[in-house]
Amino acid sequence: MVRTRLYRDGKLEREDLALGEIEGLLSKDGAAVWIDYESPSEEDLGAMETILGLHRLAVEDAVHDHQRPKLDRYPSHLFLAAYEAALAPEGSDLTVTEVKAFITRRALVTVHGADFAVERLTEKWDQENDLAGHGVAFLLWGLMDLLVDGHFDVVQDLDERIEGLEDALFDDHSSDHDLQRRSFELRKSLVRLRRVVLPMREVLNTVLRRDLDIADPSMQPFFQDVYDHVLRASDWTESLRDLVGSILETHISIQGNRMNLVMKKLTSWAAIIAVPTAVTGFFGQNVPFLGFQSTLGLVLSLSLITAGALGLYWLFRRKEWL
Repeated sequence: MVRTRLYRDGKLEREDLALGEIEGLLSKDGAAVWIDYESPSEEDLGAMETILGLHRLAVEDAVHDHQRPKLDRYPSHLFLAAYEAALAPEGSDLTVTEVKAFITRRALVTVHGADFAVERLTEKWDQENDLAGHGVAFLLWGLMDLLVDGHFDVVQDLDERIEGLEDALFDDHSSDHDLQRRSFELRKSLVRLRRVVLPMREVLNTVLRRDLDIADPSMQPFFQDVYDHVLRASDWTESLRDLVGSILETHISIQGNRMNLVMKKLTSWAAIIAVPTAVTGFFGQNVPFLGFQSTLGLVLSLSLITAGALGLYWLFRRKEWL
């Protein structure tokens, strides 16, 4: 599937252009063209490779998945690889969608799979159409702002879920297994998000370089705003990853403390039970002693059992073992 748009002098002039028209439009002043490919092959990009002079290595990267986020510089164009991120409504599974783009002076060519909601990108451009006069810089800013805002939303969502995890940490009724599972799921999502967000700092740094002349002075503040969001998202991701690690360590410490408390209680009750065992064992000897085979022996043994057990119980309660 191929989508196209033509902007001329800051206005959306046409959509769904024929690919044969694009080469002629690119030579006209004030024109900026967006071409969007969904799940193309190298053969599908062959026409654009010829028209825009795309490097064959960039075309190869565009059709192969699992590229790292980057902005490569070629003689006639730039090649961007980035990711859209989203968090599942239920659970903590992070899904990422790869998006690539070829950037020339008059055209932006985007390449992505079926999972990327391209309608949100066109809505972004339509909402900010007062910037359309900046041509390809405007198109590129809309794409990067959409992706980075998505990263920021995911980080905020993860932060809220980690707060819920902190509340469950000290809840006596929460399941240890469920807490550990949620902790590891969140940590896994944060590690995966970090791989997506962290390289975007270098990507935005490259875009903001004046020698590349990607963004004119009027668009610089908008790209700078995206860069600020990238910095906040990356720093926030690092902080949350450390926080999840601290939660896991705290959970292990709490489990250790609970185990120590259980052992104290078991030891205390074992000591209390040992008193009647010792007394009855002594009075069970088949030798003459004070009260042997008399009521006095029964009273004496019961008194020792009661006094010893109550004394140990009082002592352990005082030490907060029971």
